[in-house]
Amino acid sequence: MSAAEFLLVAVVAFFFWKRKLQRRFPAMSAYLGLRLASGPVLFFLLSISQATPSTTWYGVYFFVYWAVYIVSAAMLFFICIEVFRSALSPFAGLMKFGIIIFRWAVLASAIVTFSTLSFSHRGIGIIPDIAFGLMHSVSILELCLLAFLCLCMNALRLSVRDVAFGISLGFGVMAANDFVAASLISRNISLTAPLQFVYESLILTALGVWALYCAMPQEARKPVVMPANSTVYRWNEIASALGHTGTQVAVQQPANSFFLSDVEKVVDKVLNRNLKGRQSES
Repeated sequence: MSAAEFLLVAVVAFFFWKRKLQRRFPAMSAYLGLRLASGPVLFFLLSISQATPSTTWYGVYFFVYWAVYIVSAAMLFFICIEVFRSALSPFAGLMKFGIIIFRWAVLASAIVTFSTLSFSHRGIGIIPDIAFGLMHSVSILELCLLAFLCLCMNALRLSVRDVAFGISLGFGVMAANDFVAASLISRNISLTAPLQFVYESLILTALGVWALYCAMPQEARKPVVMPANSTVYRWNEIASALGHTGTQVAVQQPANSFFLSDVEKVVDKVLNRNLKGRQSES
């Protein structure tokens, strides 16, 4: 099953790079490259460490394995941002505002991860604790991202055939698999235990989802045309106006006015003023 996993990663990478998806998802491309490069190296080191009685090769395998694991967890943060940016690409205002919030969520998640470490292990034994903490943190982000795409797919005009949704779906399966495995599988369990086969089967399923999405022909995402009274359109304009510093408007509102209504009125006045300025220039 490990050999099948490596072959599936190679298939995913082949279709991913053949369709030039690395331009859209460079972090995902780097993640696939890391898995392709580290797979044979880790298999070789593990085989040598099991064949020789010396602990030197096992020490090399230990550090290489956990280094790859930690780097992979860090890459997953950037992949989540790429998928989030791709899903919101038709809405420039929401994308810019959402990326800021997403980065703060990533920072808060990393802080919580390191602040909740038990430090029960000493020496190099703390390396797996840090690695598992990072992976659990990014797994929560992956599940939240998948839930966001599923709930907002119609509003964002995102097709279920879009590769961004496929990447998120695959990582969502892996994240759920990791949480279930962490609660049911102990750290010292044998590699031939039945739960290990279930765990590996779900990883192969996620890789199969990626291979399917990368192999399918991708349609160019067309510009989203929405009515002016659409809620998503108005929120996109509000998000764009929050970073706008070219025009200052002083508005006096009643004390009991709802905040979002105030913001929408400010946006309307800014848009009307810009429209009148363009008409006078023409």
